Amino acid sequence: MKVLVLTGPESSGKSWLAGHIQANFGGVLVGEYVRYFIEREQRDTCFADISAIATGQLAWEDQARATQPELLILDTHLLSNMLWSQELFGDCPAWIEQALLERDYHLHLLLDPIDVPWVDDGQRCQPQLAQRMAFYQQCERWLRRHQQPLQCIQGDWAQRREQTLATVAHWLNSTQQHANPGH
Repeated sequence: MKVLVLTGPESSGKSWLAGHIQANFGGVLVGEYVRYFIEREQRDTCFADISAIATGQLAWEDQARATQPELLILDTHLLSNMLWSQELFGDCPAWIEQALLERDYHLHLLLDPIDVPWVDDGQRCQPQLAQRMAFYQQCERWLRRHQQPLQCIQGDWAQRREQTLATVAHWLNSTQQHANPGH
């Protein structure tokens, strides 16, 4: 099983690109639990919700992992939960980072917010590019500090789609070649 994560600031195309990846390469796609949580609760989140949101995200991920798909596509993972908790509440339950570090993620696609517009969908809260860039930089620092495999994705919508599909195709091809060196 190969695990691919889309990460980065809001309104940078994670869900849209995850759909394109699944349409082109198959696999199982896991959505963003916090969106479900907010729709279900019909209120803004508070710090007391962070553990429940992270637990929900892990449960969705674990349910998908249990099916052992060849490709698991995560629209987000605990890094976003951790960084948003710190951004919104100035704190994060310590177990979240530990749980994140205990899991294997084979490639992170880190989406740059430059060159695409912010879209208000009723849940987003960072309309300023500087805010989204700061979040992007926090993601990149964390991923690099913890030596997580990553590829930065940038450009307009068409360029993002093209770059993402080419990156995933190359990644899947190279991992298949390493798994089957005689073929």
